[in-house]
Amino acid sequence: MKHRLAVVTLLVTIIIASGFAADQKTVTGWVIDSACAFTKGLTKPISVDCAVSCAKNGSPLVILQDDGSIYWPISETMPAESQNKRLMPFAGKRVTATGKTYNRGGSTAIAIDKIVEAGSR
Repeated sequence: MKHRLAVVTLLVTIIIASGFAADQKTVTGWVIDSACAFTKGLTKPISVDCAVSCAKNGSPLVILQDDGSIYWPISETMPAESQNKRLMPFAGKRVTATGKTYNRGGSTAIAIDKIVEAGSR
């Protein structure tokens, strides 16, 4: 009986953990403030100044890909930190970012390991 309980506990743990598994991925897109990405239907930032201004006012910066998908940059450290400071030099610009991606409830997040400017498209 104890053996059976241990096996069931292990299987449940594996199933739960697999739902939060991270994949290493490279994404390319525009660094834009999240409010404009959702409310304005933009395919790229209006301007660098606009993205910087919104970020300075607290709007989280995100990476908006050409297909419309949005990656939320996150911190893997605890307590978590905003990624705006790290992304500010890229605000309003096209980037290529590599890192672990996580999916939950229709949202996708990326813990960025490397980010470089990709240039306009």
